[in-house]
Amino acid sequence: MAASSSSRVAVRSRVLAHALGLRVVRGPRIRPAEVRRVLVAHHLLLGDTLMLAPLLAKLRERHPRAQIVVTARPAFMPFFESRPYAVQAMPFDPRGGASLDALLQDRSYDLALVPGDNRYSWLAAALDAAWIVAFAGDRPAHKSWMVDELIPYPDTPMALADMNALLLEGPAPKPYAKGDWPAPPAAAFTAPSGRYAVCHVGAGSPLRYWEPAKWRALAAELERRGYEVVWSAGPGEEKLVAEIDPAKAHASYAGTLGLAQMWRLLSTAALLVTLDTGIAHLAKLTLTPTVTLYGPGSATLFGKGEFWRDAPFREVTLADFPCRDQRTLFKRRIEWVRRCQRTLAECAAPRCMQGIGVEPVLGAISSLGR
Repeated sequence: MAASSSSRVAVRSRVLAHALGLRVVRGPRIRPAEVRRVLVAHHLLLGDTLMLAPLLAKLRERHPRAQIVVTARPAFMPFFESRPYAVQAMPFDPRGGASLDALLQDRSYDLALVPGDNRYSWLAAALDAAWIVAFAGDRPAHKSWMVDELIPYPDTPMALADMNALLLEGPAPKPYAKGDWPAPPAAAFTAPSGRYAVCHVGAGSPLRYWEPAKWRALAAELERRGYEVVWSAGPGEEKLVAEIDPAKAHASYAGTLGLAQMWRLLSTAALLVTLDTGIAHLAKLTLTPTVTLYGPGSATLFGKGEFWRDAPFREVTLADFPCRDQRTLFKRRIEWVRRCQRTLAECAAPRCMQGIGVEPVLGAISSLGR
């Protein structure tokens, strides 16, 4: 931990030095008339990274000949090997000096867009971005000192994916269509051969888990409807499947697939039932018929929105749940936001998830024609 913290400080110090030095040398800020190189600077989690698709689509529509570079966590680089929207991904780890070295070797951008945390506007400045655009309201204020143009979040409800596209002026991008984000290359694995449903039972917080008995009841009904049920969960979440299906009645891929392999598993699935996690957003890209359960999270913020309006995607949630009452997104207060980011220390039992029954989930599946 000490070494990791030290390396993070070292990378931040280098970014700070480069950013401030270039600001002194370059002088007054002027937005370039022509955009030939664009940087999208961030360090988002999986779901948030995939929700950049509308922004990337809009960038390509607005600047068809521009080179578009997007930073990404090293673990997510496989998703960009297929060059969606003809973008180039560059790995960035705030604790890794080597990734910063690689970025610094090819500096100078006409435009930089910063979704999420505005601290990455400093990275954009260190990479000699001529004009930096980010969302307003981040705290503390020094995160935004390198930003040239602050865009307010909308006053009315909107999906986060659609909001990302607001960083760039102009009309919304065309809705997502099959093939817009080509499948990444994936190592071979044995996938189910028949009509199968994936039940993804893992999530970033135990407060998003659904009760094992409900998963078992759902699996039994899906099997009755003619599906081969398979379990899915991330590395370290195998115990969730063991608790749900101790008899191992259904095959499990928990902890065995890389992200590109997960894409392949979803792309040929007849159905996905998932919790509010990155896999739900991956399913939007594969256009897998999907039902997502939202407890603490916001179905408005993290549902399909306008960009994925044609996707076979259904949100199941308890509307206006009383303790889904926190109004922040990336540390900005947004009055219409309703979500819960409490920890286990603050919430012993996720009543918002416990209140979701099997019947509404089955109803959502039926509405998909499944």
